[in-house]
Amino acid sequence: MLNNINRFQEALDKRKKDGTLRTLKPKTEGIDFYSNDYLGLTRNKDLQKRVLEKVNENPQLLSGSTGSRLISGNSRITDFAESFIAEKHQFPSALLFPSGYNANLALFSTLPNRHDTIIVDEQIHRSVHDACKMSNARKLKFRHNDTEHLENILKKQEGHCYIAIESLYSMEGDLAPVKEIAELAKKYEADLIVDEAHAFGVFGYGLVDHYGLQEQVTANVITYGKALGAHGAAILCPAVIKSYLVNFASPFIYSTSAQDFQWISIKTGYDFLEDHQALPERLQENIKVFRNQGLESPSSNISPVQAIIIPDNQKLKSLQKTLSDESFLTYAIYSPTVKEGTERLRICIHSFNTEPEIIRLTEMIKKFI
Repeated sequence: MLNNINRFQEALDKRKKDGTLRTLKPKTEGIDFYSNDYLGLTRNKDLQKRVLEKVNENPQLLSGSTGSRLISGNSRITDFAESFIAEKHQFPSALLFPSGYNANLALFSTLPNRHDTIIVDEQIHRSVHDACKMSNARKLKFRHNDTEHLENILKKQEGHCYIAIESLYSMEGDLAPVKEIAELAKKYEADLIVDEAHAFGVFGYGLVDHYGLQEQVTANVITYGKALGAHGAAILCPAVIKSYLVNFASPFIYSTSAQDFQWISIKTGYDFLEDHQALPERLQENIKVFRNQGLESPSSNISPVQAIIIPDNQKLKSLQKTLSDESFLTYAIYSPTVKEGTERLRICIHSFNTEPEIIRLTEMIKKFI
């Protein structure tokens, strides 16, 4: 026991020395350029009022689910929410999870078997990498958004393949060539799984829906803790995939279901988005203001995530502190979360940011780079 404790402390001491030690801090008040609340729905009083009305009508929503969905945790509201979500996204079925992380664990640890290969974009979310460790399948990486490299890998495979991508990447802030990858999946008879955690709400119901690729995608992961301002996730898929996950996915089978409040909040969020189409438009206007300030970024010019590469840990730390002192809340990302030499300031643009705030932020960044 003592030896292990010493080993753990040594690892923490090293991170502290490197300036990469993670700690939990109270939520800070300031100008938000770091949260995933792209459309400002967590602070929207009208949406809060709608959700509160639902709770007042049915206080039981706030109670725990009492068990996993296969025992006592399934409810009429859960089934209703899944049917509603599936219909909105034009998929045959939807399966709800407490979080996007949990949804990815279920998918990638369950669908591929030991004869299969999972080919992931090198910048795919950590939850997918962790899920692959739970799977018996082989995992390969292809260069970020490089369809030629992906095809070269597909050509060499003898068994069945799964391709895993995000439609909008949270570290680089760029879009995947979803249509092209869907065509490759079709050509090589591979299953395509698309995570739309950061695209949902920002680009309607996501890029799979935008391009009408529902029949070319085996599973579409939608999460609600970002643009929708709620929590949880849904796997959109054919009915047979849903049934297979219900029967064989350990993260689903052995997890206590979330309370009905979570599902009704998601349904209410969908309704609110339909009534407030101006929010994504306002977000795009703010992104354009940011991009017009001339900062170099690998991010897409329509992405709410804008990365500013600063491959100098000390300079990056100084910049973030300077911004924080002026009440600008941003997030610095160091290796190993990203590759060494690609450390960056991750800036999230929102529909509620003002033009003067955006311009002032960029002016301060320019002084450091």
